[in-house]
Amino acid sequence: MKLLGMFAKYWEPGQVKTRLAATLGEQPSARMYQVFVETLIHRLADVADHRILAFAPPDREHNFRRVQETWDLQRQLDPGDLGDRMQYFFETALRDGFDRVVLIGSDSPDLPVDVLHQAFEQLRDHDVVLGPSLDGGYYLIGVAGQVPSVFDGMPWSSPELWERTVSRLTEQQCRFAVLPTWYDVDTLADLTLLNKKLARHTGDPWLEDLRALVDSLLHDNA
Repeated sequence: MKLLGMFAKYWEPGQVKTRLAATLGEQPSARMYQVFVETLIHRLADVADHRILAFAPPDREHNFRRVQETWDLQRQLDPGDLGDRMQYFFETALRDGFDRVVLIGSDSPDLPVDVLHQAFEQLRDHDVVLGPSLDGGYYLIGVAGQVPSVFDGMPWSSPELWERTVSRLTEQQCRFAVLPTWYDVDTLADLTLLNKKLARHTGDPWLEDLRALVDSLLHDNA
């Protein structure tokens, strides 16, 4: 059984997209992040056998329940750093009987659905699958069978994350596959790149709505 998970935070102004907020403002950046989450929820509604939206903080379940119907909700481990929360998510999923588990963040709203299908296919023959991001981290990680030791003591939000993760996997003689490089939207340059990519999409109403919002934010910031 295949499980797709997504980590998301509540879109509290000043608590999400802080680097963009320094340029765009806290309220517009928080609204944009909410649309990122909603876009991914709807675009990926048919991926995998089961989907879990792992949210934080734990008292915001009602807000996430209002914006989705096709994903199950799960509180992220609290307290704990990102590594602790990811470790807990994978351990819980495997214990619940899922044999291929893929986890993404909510910072890549236009992530191609085909990439997720590739991730699950790679987990047929690999222990781990990774999607490298342009900032030196990864936008996706998937595991099959057991959780590798790649979540403790890692330099989260650092350009060294990818290199350190690959090094750990190599040391453990773990069979891992690498997906196409993609990007997270954390800075104004990332948002501009997203806008250019969205201009090429046709026929996806969720991405078209997202493009209208991004266009408006960039125009207001010009």
